Amino acid sequence: MSEMTEAHRTSLFLRQLARCMLLHVRSLFGSAHRMARPTYAGPTLPTAIAASQALPSSSSGTQTAVVANGCFWGTEHMYRKAFKDKLEDVKVGYTGGHADSPNYRQVCSGSTNHAEACKITFDPSKVSYAELIEFHFRMHDPTQVNRQGPDTGTQYRTAIFTTSDEQAEIAKKVMAEVKDAHYPDQNIATMVEPLAKWWDAEDYHQEYLHNNPGGYECPSHVLHW
Repeated sequence: MSEMTEAHRTSLFLRQLARCMLLHVRSLFGSAHRMARPTYAGPTLPTAIAASQALPSSSSGTQTAVVANGCFWGTEHMYRKAFKDKLEDVKVGYTGGHADSPNYRQVCSGSTNHAEACKITFDPSKVSYAELIEFHFRMHDPTQVNRQGPDTGTQYRTAIFTTSDEQAEIAKKVMAEVKDAHYPDQNIATMVEPLAKWWDAEDYHQEYLHNNPGGYECPSHVLHW
């Protein structure tokens, strides 16, 4: 436990240091427009709009969406803020790697190839999978490879982990629309792959920014359109 606590403290210190450095740069050159957090106003892409308009009046159960786009503290926090009671639950954890029962220190070392990810349990009669995937692209920079803002490493890669062929088809369709509309001259780095084993992150990571107001948020986690 002491080893994990020390690793946690070291990681927090490094992230807070990076955040302070970024804030200092912004104070010199200005970037208020990048830090603006506009209110989520619903889907903007054709696939997501059509899906939101065709929501079933009732649902036979919940579904799961799993995304990775940098530090999972900000990912979880932004999904909760944007979708509120449309979501049944949001968990942060690790997936896409090769080790069993990974812990935060192992994942941060990059040795397990796990991604910091967010598992969203939702009611498809309240919000569509396509909307959740569009939001994934809106809230980070999907052109960055194995990093997001100051956080670097394969654990911070951009990815969508699907639970069915239907999800994979939707994710790829939304991604194509995102590229056409917002990144026509850039490559999208987001990988779409089947979800394998999921591991919940340690308790102190769950709802981290709710429990620690003012804690580190990746500067890439803003609504980009």
